Amino acid sequence: MPLKDLEIRALKAQDRVYKRTDERGLYIEVHPSGSKLWRVKYTHLGKDKRIALGRYPEVGLAEARRKRDEARA
Repeated sequence: MPLKDLEIRALKAQDRVYKRTDERGLYIEVHPSGSKLWRVKYTHLGKDKRIALGRYPEVGLAEARRKRDEARA
């Protein structure tokens, strides 16, 4: 189920890093310090990789999805 901007704003820091997935490999990582980072997970030559797309809210949901699509292309 795709994330909504209101849900992302409501994410709170916890004791450990945790993820909330969006769709097609995009997810947001929430750190104990409260920072939220956009990342894309993909597989290349059989190995799992990930790309950082930027920090929320500097990179919004729509821009993160656009960057994900560019990276997949």
